[in-house]
Amino acid sequence: MNDPVLAQVMGFLSRLVAIPSVYPPGDTREVCAYIADTLSGWGYTAERLSRDPKIVNVVAVLGRGRPQLAFNCHIDTVGVDGGTAWQSDPFTVAMRDGRVYGLGANNCKGPAAAHLWVAEQVARRGGPARGSVAFTFVGDEEALGSDGTAFLRQERHLAPDMLVVGAQTENGLITRERGVTWIEVVAHGTAAHAGQPANGDNAVIRMARLLGHLERTLFPVVSARTADGLQSTISVGTIRGGTNINVVPSSCVAAIDRRLLPLRESIDTALQEIRAVLAGAGEPEGSFAVRRLTGTNGFSAPQDGPLVSAFSAAIETVTGKAASFADSVGAFDGRFFADDGIEIVNFGPGEGSEGHKSNESLPADQLAASARIQLRMVENLLGLNRPA
Repeated sequence: MNDPVLAQVMGFLSRLVAIPSVYPPGDTREVCAYIADTLSGWGYTAERLSRDPKIVNVVAVLGRGRPQLAFNCHIDTVGVDGGTAWQSDPFTVAMRDGRVYGLGANNCKGPAAAHLWVAEQVARRGGPARGSVAFTFVGDEEALGSDGTAFLRQERHLAPDMLVVGAQTENGLITRERGVTWIEVVAHGTAAHAGQPANGDNAVIRMARLLGHLERTLFPVVSARTADGLQSTISVGTIRGGTNINVVPSSCVAAIDRRLLPLRESIDTALQEIRAVLAGAGEPEGSFAVRRLTGTNGFSAPQDGPLVSAFSAAIETVTGKAASFADSVGAFDGRFFADDGIEIVNFGPGEGSEGHKSNESLPADQLAASARIQLRMVENLLGLNRPA
């Protein structure tokens, strides 16, 4: 390993991968203790914060005042799937053919290791010349829960001006992300014996009518909405109904996934739209209900904003190439800040297709380049008190 930066980042990654933080149960106490102690040793004010005792998050700050640039990365991983398909110990980092292997190496301990390297270099160079920098490492991401980044934002433990979310972008910039909301539709009916179905009111059949009405009326409208290459979508993900084959079901529940155009659609308007369309389905009043399960609005950072501009310049300096921009299919933790009017960028090494796979890996050269780019971005944006 001839690249000193890669060797240093790999050292952090080896330690992170060796400490299990698998969901379930999503226990991040040990790995966040290591991270907090490491950052404290470099002079950061590091706190371990939690709402659930087992889901610990770290917020570490260096410098004072505004603007504050924050880095965010989740530190929990998926399980090992029995370990049968792994060609090496999932909790030991291995290098093969220019790729780095280990559980979470791609999603998301590789990006987290790059953040740790950047944090160390910023501290070694005396901290930011203006404003402050925060490094946050969170749990509860793999569970899509509210005790990680969402908790930090809700309790104002993290309120930055600019946010970099560690993600698998192959070192491209994701500066916009669709919103997402999950909406539940519950159809009510009356149970009866299947031998006399006319004595009941079949909730599954009612749900079929409701979803058929949505498909005919709302689905074409939603799919026709686009903005600069992004598309609005609606999808029925699950349907659950009935207790036994010989019983007319009294209840049926469907869950709908809506992806929302940033700045043009909101979780509130999406819910209202579905309610309004279903109100015209012809079902009796009170025979169904619609509610939001969860949701966050989308965001879009201007490509000439301070953070994106600093990133673009850093990428060109480090790689000799212009920054590339991409769009996200899924949703990262920056979504919790979508309504705060801050600049958000998803950035990091690795490919989205590698997440959650056995023999998970990422390219070693991307890992090292990611670290270099982000350090240069901090220097471009905030300056550093001591020269390199």
